[in-house]
Amino acid sequence: MATDDLSITFAALADPTRRAILARLASGEASVTELAEPFDMSMPAISKHLKVLERAGLIARGRDAQWRPCRLAAAPLKDVADWVSTYRKFWEQSFDRLDEYLRELQSKEKKKHGRNQRKK
Repeated sequence: MATDDLSITFAALADPTRRAILARLASGEASVTELAEPFDMSMPAISKHLKVLERAGLIARGRDAQWRPCRLAAAPLKDVADWVSTYRKFWEQSFDRLDEYLRELQSKEKKKHGRNQRKK
C-alpha cells in the first residue's frame, strides 16, 4: 500500500530529534556536523534522521566542494499547516461554546452569591 505524502511528513515529524533539526535549519543552512552538535548520538544516527527528513521532502542537501549543506524545504510543512487548518473552525467553535458555558456558570455563581449576601 502506497503511503501518501502527508503521512510521510507526519512520520518524519514524529521524532523530536528530527523536529529539532528542522528548527535549526529554519535559521539557515548547516552542515551535518553542525546539525549533529547538540545531540548525544553517533553521526550514522544523525545521518539516518537526515535521510528520513530528506525522503519526506523536508530538507534538501547541496554540495559545495567538501561542504554538504542541508537546508529546510518547507513545502511539506505548508501541506501539514493546510491540513491542520481544516480543523481550526472546529476548535474555534468548541472554544466559543466553552467560553459561553463558563460565562453562564459565572453568571449563575454571581446570582447565587448575591442571594446569599442578601440573606445575611
